[in-house]
Order: sequence, then C-alpha cells, then structure tokens
Amino acid sequence: MAPILHLEGVTMTFGGLVAVDRFDLTLQPGELVGLIGPNGAGKTTVFNMITGHYEPTAGRILFEGQEITGSPPDRVTALGIARTFQNVRLFGGMTVLENVLVSYHVRLRSSVWGAFLRLPGYNREEEAMREEGMELLRQVGLGGLAHAEASSLPYGQQRRLEIARALATRPRLLLLDEPAAGMNPEETRNLMAFIRRIREQFGLTILLIEHDMKLVMGICERIRVLDHGQSIAEGDPAAIQAHPKVIEAYLGEEEA
Repeated sequence: MAPILHLEGVTMTFGGLVAVDRFDLTLQPGELVGLIGPNGAGKTTVFNMITGHYEPTAGRILFEGQEITGSPPDRVTALGIARTFQNVRLFGGMTVLENVLVSYHVRLRSSVWGAFLRLPGYNREEEAMREEGMELLRQVGLGGLAHAEASSLPYGQQRRLEIARALATRPRLLLLDEPAAGMNPEETRNLMAFIRRIREQFGLTILLIEHDMKLVMGICERIRVLDHGQSIAEGDPAAIQAHPKVIEAYLGEEEA
C-alpha cells in the first residue's frame, strides 16, 4: 500500500537554530499516529511544514505521492490535508453552523461575482453547502447547537467544533495539535471516543500532537518521539513507555 504521507529528511532552521533536524516519517492510509515530545521539541514545526505555513530548509514532503514541499496552505488544504491548532481558533461571534460553512468555501466553484450578485448557481451551491454543514454537525453531535454562538459552547464542544470545521474541508489526512489541551478527564475520555469514531466514519488518517499521555497511549497505534528537533524513538505504546530515552527526555522516571 502506498503511503498517504512521506517526510524525507525534513529540516527547519530559524537563523542558527535547528528546530527540526532531518526528520523522516511515513504514514499509511487509516493509521492513527501520535507525535510526542517535550515543549520546544519541534512537533508543531513539523505540522507547520506539512501544511505549508513553513517551507522546510531541506528535505521533501509528499502527500499521496505528490510533492507538496513549500506549497501554500490553501493548496495543501484543497489537496486533502486539514489541521486544528493548539489554541482553539473559532469565530466566536459566529454561529456553530457559520463556523463550519467557512471551511466549505474552499470547495465552492462559483466565482466571486457569482457570490456578489447572488446568481442562481451560487445560491444552489450555498444551499447544498448549508445542508451538508448541518449533516456534518449532526454526525459530530453538534446538530442541536447549529444556531448557537460558537463562543457560548463549553470548552469540550468548542474543540469538537474546531475538528468539525477541519472535517468540512473533506480531508483524507487530519492533523490534530494538542486536541485535549485544557480539557478535564471526562472531556478527554469523550474526545478519545470521538477521535476513534471520526477516523472510521470519515475514512481518515490521523497524526496528532498531544501531551496527555493517557490519550496518546489509549488511542495511538504507533508513536514517534521528538526531542530537540530529532527523532529519538518510535513504536507502539508499550514500547514507547518502556524506552529509556523517552523516559529520560519526556515521560520522567516517576510517571513511567
């Protein structure tokens, strides 16, 4: 089976600082993989290179066999890669449905003039988009909140909405940057079940960054560990928990 994502010797430097050093990673379709490491290890920099927010200093990034190294974020999204961010980035003054509709616009075929003049073709597209948005919200358990203001949602539901907004771009690869950040234990358990469900329901490959080890060890089939921009370990959860370098760099003797 051909990989859905392949990073080959990817390096990112900022001046004299090497944030990520010759990083390799291959994801197969349908995998759920964790990327962990201490703060400043380079995890979010990897996400930013994949999604076109940073252009790597060296190396290549291929998505479904097509090189996307340095491609702009809008093209990366259109190809089928979506992401969330460590800090929730919702449009707080807009409704839940409106937040999802923003992402659907990447798929609109009508011209700017068609939208401005409200031409029939645009109106049909917009109506179909609203129906699809409502169906997506029902699928992620937010259908009853479609017309609520996004900022009024509890934190766990705001996280779910952010993921729904990413799903609206119809990705095949979903990157989740610390989805459990700020959640209480019950919200985290619900999130774990939610991530498992959307992977199956939407046929996704998922790469996630997370500091909550219970979540990572509970749902990831494979884990890669970064420290100071370099990969120091890879394996299943049991192997990672027992790895001496991981214990030293990240988990800590007591927690391990």
